[in-house]
Amino acid sequence: MEHVVIFVKATLTKKLSILVALGSLVLLAGCSSTSAAFTLGKNVTSVTDIQKTVDNILAARKTVNTTGMNLATGAALTASQVQFYLVSQLLADAGTSVGISVTPAEIAKAKGAAILQVGGATALPRALVGAGIDPKNLNLYFTSVLFSQKLNAYEIKGGATKASATAAITTLISDVATKEGITVNPRYGKWDPKTATIVPADATSGAVVSK
Repeated sequence: MEHVVIFVKATLTKKLSILVALGSLVLLAGCSSTSAAFTLGKNVTSVTDIQKTVDNILAARKTVNTTGMNLATGAALTASQVQFYLVSQLLADAGTSVGISVTPAEIAKAKGAAILQVGGATALPRALVGAGIDPKNLNLYFTSVLFSQKLNAYEIKGGATKASATAAITTLISDVATKEGITVNPRYGKWDPKTATIVPADATSGAVVSK
């Protein structure tokens, strides 16, 4: 399950694999509500949700040895969590759109294998800190991993090569995102479709909505 752990670290350290490619679908937007970090369709992830996650990550850092870790702080940490929640939802919605689902048993199996790979439950807290993952989001993280893996298998089964599957997933998710509509609160910056990262907002902080 080594690839799972690598995926964890890649997601939040900008060394993204499939999630980087998904950046090409991201729609630059601004939220009309200051209480929403972003909306995707009718689903809203609030600023409070993001702050709680950031607080949990910062608290977890105090419980482990972080020597040698390159940890995001401040606005970069917050932006990474907004990105995490949004991409997680996009993956799930795209999977659902083509009949893909992820079961609790699959999540438990993937999580168990990853815990063994990092050295057991006692080593897990430090691994999560290094990856920038809120311990309370562990199930959500593995849900996203499984959706991305299943989407990859789905595209390959449909005729894509390993090399072209990522582009095919990007197209699929882009269609879903366009249909649902995305808005992102400009306080977190704007989405760069080339890197799938949040960059500082322009001085005007103008709101652009895609629906």
